[in-house]
Amino acid sequence: MHPSTRDSKWISALVFVLTWALASAVFAQAAASQTPQTEEEKAKAAAEAAAKEQPVVSEEITVTSRLREESLQEVPFSIIAPTEEVLRSRGVETLEGVAANVPGFTVQSLGQGQSQVAMRGVSAGQIVRDQPGVKEQVGIYLDDSVISLSLFTPDIDIFDMSRVEVLRGPQGTLFGSGSLSGTVRYISNQPELGSSDSVAEFSLNSPTGGEMGGSAKAAVNLPFGDTAAMRFTGYYTSVGGYIDAVQPDLSVNEDYNSSENFGGRLAFRFQPNEQLTITPRVTYQEVNSDGRNQADLFNILGNPYTTSRPAVDLDEREQFNQFDEPFTDQFLLADLNLSYDFGSMMLTSITSYTDRDILAVRDAGALTSSITGGSIGLPESIYTLDSPLDDATTAKAFTEEVRLAGGNDTIDWVGGVFYSTSERDYAQSLFVGGFTAASGIPTAGLAAPEDVLFYSDLSYEFDQLALFGEVTWTVTENFNLTGGLRYYDFEESRTQIFDGIFGNDNNGTSLVATSGSTSADGIVPRVIAEFRLSDATSLNAQISQGFRLGGINDPLNVPLCTPQDLETFGGQDAWDDET
Repeated sequence: MHPSTRDSKWISALVFVLTWALASAVFAQAAASQTPQTEEEKAKAAAEAAAKEQPVVSEEITVTSRLREESLQEVPFSIIAPTEEVLRSRGVETLEGVAANVPGFTVQSLGQGQSQVAMRGVSAGQIVRDQPGVKEQVGIYLDDSVISLSLFTPDIDIFDMSRVEVLRGPQGTLFGSGSLSGTVRYISNQPELGSSDSVAEFSLNSPTGGEMGGSAKAAVNLPFGDTAAMRFTGYYTSVGGYIDAVQPDLSVNEDYNSSENFGGRLAFRFQPNEQLTITPRVTYQEVNSDGRNQADLFNILGNPYTTSRPAVDLDEREQFNQFDEPFTDQFLLADLNLSYDFGSMMLTSITSYTDRDILAVRDAGALTSSITGGSIGLPESIYTLDSPLDDATTAKAFTEEVRLAGGNDTIDWVGGVFYSTSERDYAQSLFVGGFTAASGIPTAGLAAPEDVLFYSDLSYEFDQLALFGEVTWTVTENFNLTGGLRYYDFEESRTQIFDGIFGNDNNGTSLVATSGSTSADGIVPRVIAEFRLSDATSLNAQISQGFRLGGINDPLNVPLCTPQDLETFGGQDAWDDET
C-alpha cells in the first residue's frame, strides 16, 4: 500500500474517532450539568458525591481459567490476568506488550501477524513458514473460541478487552492440544443490557530513528429494550517502521517495516428470560505490512565477493533486499455462545468458524542464487535475478464445544465434549522472471508455469474429538482436591504436489500427489492439591500433563538430495504426539 493511501485512511479514522469522542464528551458534560429535579435524584447525587470521597479499593479480579467464574486468588495454579485498566495504563496494545510484563512468557515476531508465542521456555521452534505441519504449543483463545494457528498467531488488538488471562501449562485437560506449555485467553467486554456507553482513544508515537505511527479506536454499547444489547468495537493502528532496506544500487528504502492493522468486533446479546442467553459475534481483522522486522549482518547478493556489485555496509537496523516483501493477513471469526442456567447447573455451547488468508512475499535471492549460481554454475546476470517467493496460506476451521458445569458447597464440576474440523492449504511459488530466456533451461512443468523454479501445494484435513471433565472437592474448609481427565482422538491427512526444476519431476508425464496420514488418541490427566494457609495465601501442588498433536513430514525434495541424504532422512513419514 502506498504511503499516501495509508496516511489518508489513518487521518480519516482519526478524524472520525475524535469527532465521536468530542460529541460524547459534550453530551456527557451536558448531562452532568443538569440539576436534579426531584428529592430522590438529589439524594442519589449526594450519595454519589460522598462515595467519590471514600478510599479507592482495588476491584477483585474474576477469571474463567477453569471454565467457571472464580476469584483470581482462588485459582490453584500460575495465572496472570492483567485487566483492561492495567493494560491501558501501561500502554499495551498487542500480545507482545502483554508478554513484556509476564515472566516466562515471550513472543517472537517478524512483524504484525507473524508471531509465535512461547511459555515456560517451550516453543514450537523458529518462525519458519516452510514447516506448515507444525502444531502450536501455546493455545490462543478469544473468549471461548480457539484462534491459534501453528507458527502464526493472530495479533488481536486488545482494545476493549476486559482482561488477558495467561495460564502457565500444561493446560491439556480443559483446553486440549496446543496448550502444552500454556494457554492465553483474550477476554473481551460483552454487550451489557440496559447500559448505553462509549469509549474512544487515540495515540501518536515515533520509534527512535523511525517514522511516526498512531492509532484510533472506539467502542460503543447500545441496549435494545430490556432483553437485548449490541457492542461494537473498531480500531485502526499504524505502526511506524524502523528498519531500512538497502537496495542493489545502494539506495535506501527507509522505515521499510511499517505496517497497519484495522478491524472490529460486533456482538449482540439476547436474553429473553433469566435462564437463556444468546451471544452471536463477528470479528474481523486485517494486517498489512511492507517488510519484515529483520536486520542483516551479511547478504550473499550484497557484496563484491560473489557479485560485481559494490560493497554494502549494513548498519544496526538495516537489511539488504532487491524488492519489497509485503505481508497480508485477513482473519475472520464468527462464533455463537449459548448458555442456559438450570439453577444448579449451567449448560454452555460455543460454536465458532474461522477463515484466515495469509500471503507473505519473501526475497529468496540468497537461496536461489546458491543453486543457480553455486550448484548449476550460471553467470551473475542470471543468479542475481529477482526471486520473489510467495507463501500463501488459507485456513478454515469449525469447532463446537458443549459443556455442563455445576456445584455446591462441597463439589464443583465441569464436563463436556469438543469437536473440531479444519482444512488448510499452503502453497509456494518461486517466480524468477526471465530465467528461461536468459539461461536456455526450460522451466515450465506440469503445474509450475514458465520461470517458476519451485512450486508446491499442500492440503491438510484435520479432525479431532475430545471428552473432558474436572471435579474440585472441598475436603475441609482449607483443603481442596481437584482431578481432571481429557480423552482425545484425532486424524490428519495431507496431499502434496511438488513441481519446478527445484522440486520433484512428477515422472515428467503426470502430476504425482504424495499423500500421508497420521492419527492418535490418548488420555491427559491433572491432579491439584490446594491448602489455604490464610485468606490471602495458599499452598498448591499440581501434577498435570499436556500434549501437542503429531503430524506428517513433508516428502524429501529428491532433486536436491544426495544418496546419503535419502538414506539418512528417508522413511520418516510422520511424527508422534508430544507430551
